[in-house]
Amino acid sequence: MTSQHPSDQNDNLRHKKDAFHLPEGVIYLDGNSLGVLPKHVPGRVADVVTEQWGTSLIRAWNSHSWFDLPLRTGDRIGRLIGAPNGTVVACDSTSVNVFKVLSAALSLRPERKVILSDSGNFPTDLYVAAGLKDLLAKGHELKIVAPEEVEAMLDDQVAAMMLTQVDYRTGRVHDMNDLTRKAHDAGAIAIWDLAHSAGAIEVDLLGAKADFAIGCGYKYLNGGPGAPAFLYVSPDHLDKVSSPLTGWMGHEAPFAFDLDYRPVSGIARMTVGTPAILALSSLHAALDIFEDVDMADIRAKSISLSELFIAEVEARCPQLTLASPRSPSERGSQVSFRFGEGYAVMQALIARGVIGDFRAPDVMRFGFTPLYLSHQDIVDAVAILADILDTGSWDRPEFKTRAKVT
Repeated sequence: MTSQHPSDQNDNLRHKKDAFHLPEGVIYLDGNSLGVLPKHVPGRVADVVTEQWGTSLIRAWNSHSWFDLPLRTGDRIGRLIGAPNGTVVACDSTSVNVFKVLSAALSLRPERKVILSDSGNFPTDLYVAAGLKDLLAKGHELKIVAPEEVEAMLDDQVAAMMLTQVDYRTGRVHDMNDLTRKAHDAGAIAIWDLAHSAGAIEVDLLGAKADFAIGCGYKYLNGGPGAPAFLYVSPDHLDKVSSPLTGWMGHEAPFAFDLDYRPVSGIARMTVGTPAILALSSLHAALDIFEDVDMADIRAKSISLSELFIAEVEARCPQLTLASPRSPSERGSQVSFRFGEGYAVMQALIARGVIGDFRAPDVMRFGFTPLYLSHQDIVDAVAILADILDTGSWDRPEFKTRAKVT
C-alpha cells in the first residue's frame, strides 16, 4: 500500500524498504523473531555456492577469505553495537555463546559463586547458566530475581550479572550503562544478551564498559533462519580468557595440528569449530543494509512507529491491555499487548496478512523494524486488528489450535 500517513513524507529511511523482499499484501511486525530477506542476499549466497564452493572448491578458504569470515562479519556487527574492531566474532548459536562467555566470566571471579539474572531473561540463557553451574560443580548458585530487583542484589557474592537488555516478552529495556557500572562497583562481571537490541536500538558496549555480550543474527540483523550468533569480549579481557570449548579454530596454529591447545590472541580464541560458511555468507551480506544507516535514525523511527501503534491500539482496541512500558525510553523496538485469547487473535491477524507473534501465556508481540515499515503500515495493521476483535472473527477452532512454533 502506498504510504499516506503524514509522518512518512519526511522519513529518511523510507527508501530502505525497496531493499527487502516483502510478500505482497503482508505487513510484517515480527522482525524481532525473524528478519525479512534482503533482496540481494539470494544472489550473494548463490555466488558462494556455485562460484566459490562450486569452482574454487577447498581453495576458497584462502582465495575467498572464508577463514576470516567470522571476524569480518563480527566487525560489521560491532559497528552497530558500539564495539571496536577485533572484539566481536560471528559464530555458533546464542546458547553456545552464552555458555562460552559465562564460563569465561566465572573464570575471572573464581572466589565468587553467584550468577545473578532476572525473570525477564530469555529462558535459554537461564537453562545454559543452570547447566554450566551443575557441570562446574564448584558450588555456584543461579539467583533469579525480578528485573527491578537486580540492582539491589548486586553484592560481593556475585561473580557475574547476566541480563538480556531488551525483555523478549514486553520490550522493557534495562539501563546498560547504569547496571554495568553498579555491577563493577560490586566487583561483578557484566554480561549482556543483545538478541533484541542489535540492529534495533543504539548500543554502546565500549562506552558502557560491558565485559561480555552475545546476540543472534536472525532477528533485526536479517541474517536468515538459524543465522550464526555473535559474541563480544571487552578489550580488557581479550587475552585473559579463552573459550571453555577449546576447538581447533581457537588454536594459535590450527593447521600445525599440535596435540596441545594454545589459544590464539584476540577474539578468534572464542571460536570453536569450522565456521558455517553458507550461513555466515548470508548474514555478512545482509549487513550491507546497515552500511549507510545511522542507528540513531533507526531508533528515532522505531519510537515514532511504536508510539503510533500504542495510540492506535488503545483508541481502537480497548479489549487489549498494554504489557510494555509506556515510556518509549524504557522500550526496545517492540510493543506487547495482553489478551486472554491472544494466540487465537494473532492467528486470525496472520491470516489477514498482519504477521506478529505470541508468547505464553497471553502476550501478543509486535516488532517494529524501521528499515521496511511505514507509519501507514501501522495504521493499516491496527485497523485489521480492530476489525478482528470487534467482529470476534478470531473465535474459530482453526485459530485456537496451537502449532509447534508459536
